[in-house]
Amino acid sequence: MSELPGSGLAERARAIAPLIAREADEIERTRRLTPSVVAALIENGLYRALLPQSLGGAEAAPDAFMQMLEEIARADASTAWCLGQCSVCAMIAASLDRDTAQEIFNTAPGILAWGAIAHEARVVEGGYRVTARWDFASGSRQASWLGAHVRILGADGTPRVNADGSPEVRTILFPAASATLHDVWQAIGLAGTGTDSYEVNDLFIPERFTAFRDVPSGLRYSGPLYRIGTGAAFSLSFAAVSLGVARATLDAAIALARGKHPSLAAGAMRDNGAVQGLIGRTEGDLRAARAYLHATATAMWRDLSATGEFSAAHRSAVRLAATWTIHQSAKVVDTAYHMAGATAVFRSNPFERRFRDMHAIAQQIQARDTHYEDVGKAILAETL
Repeated sequence: MSELPGSGLAERARAIAPLIAREADEIERTRRLTPSVVAALIENGLYRALLPQSLGGAEAAPDAFMQMLEEIARADASTAWCLGQCSVCAMIAASLDRDTAQEIFNTAPGILAWGAIAHEARVVEGGYRVTARWDFASGSRQASWLGAHVRILGADGTPRVNADGSPEVRTILFPAASATLHDVWQAIGLAGTGTDSYEVNDLFIPERFTAFRDVPSGLRYSGPLYRIGTGAAFSLSFAAVSLGVARATLDAAIALARGKHPSLAAGAMRDNGAVQGLIGRTEGDLRAARAYLHATATAMWRDLSATGEFSAAHRSAVRLAATWTIHQSAKVVDTAYHMAGATAVFRSNPFERRFRDMHAIAQQIQARDTHYEDVGKAILAETL
C-alpha cells in the first residue's frame, strides 16, 4: 500500500516535541517562538507540510497535516498555531509561477505569513502600489515574506470587479524587510504567536508577486490539496491545534488525579468514583471529537482525490466538523481545569496557560457560532 502524502510529519513533530515543551515558558515570556524551536521546525521540514512536492514540500494529505499539528500543540499551542498558519499560507505557491515560488519558499528560511483581508492596492505599470496596515499576522516574527489580501483599484482609482460583480481581491507578497512590524499582540492566550500588525508605505509589488487566492482557475499546480483552498485548510488547522491542547490538558488532569490527595482525610483522586466517571466521559468526548474531525477530512480527501472537486458539501462538512471540534476541545479543557482544583491556577503547573490558549483559539473566526447557522441553512435548502 502506498503511503499518504505527508507520511512521517507526525513522527518528526513528536521527536521535537520535548524541545518545544522545554522552551514553552520562554515562548510565553518573550511572546515569540525561540530560535531553537524555529530551527527545529525548519530542519524537520514542518513548515513545508503543504508546499507542493515540485518545490520540495510534503504536499501532505489533511489527515497527516492535522496529526503533525496535534503533536506540536500538545507541547505548546503558540508553536502549533504559528506552524499551522504559515503552512497554510504556503499553499499560495500553487498559484504562483515556479520561479517566483522558488524565490519565496526556497530561499531560507522560506516562511510566509499574512493577516486579515483589508485595504486596496492601485494598479501601476508592471504591478501595484500599496500603502496600508494589516492585523493578525500570526508567525510574522519568523517569516521572511509577508502577504496581504487587498481589493484592487484601477489606475484611475475605480474599484475593479470580477465577472459576477464582486470586488477583485488579490494576494500580494513582499519581503518582510519591506514592512514595519508593530508589536500589538497583548492577548490572554496564544501569547507566543506574535500575531502582530504590519505596515507598508507606497510599496511597489511586481505583478508576478500577486495571485488569486482560493480561485481554482488561478492554480498553476493541479494537486488535489490546492483545490481545498486556504479557508478550509485553516479550519482543519485550528481544529487540530485545539485537539492537541485538549489532549495535553486532559492528560495533565489524569496524571494529577493518579497522585493527588485533596486533603489529609481524603483518599487519592483516582479512587473517587465521581472523578473516575468524569474522566471517562471527558475522554469519550475528546476521542469522539477527534474521530469526527479526522473522518470528515479523510472522506473529503478520498472524494477529492478521485474527482478533483472540492464541493459545497465538502466545504460545509469541513466547516461543521472544525467548528464543533474546537468547541468540544474547549469543553474538555474546561473540565480538566476545574478537575485540577486550586492546582490549576499556578503558572508552574500545566493547566493555566493551556486554559488561556484554548479560550484564545475558541474566540477565533473559525470557531464562530454563525458557522452552525450557515451549515443549518445549507441543510434546510437541500431537496429531498
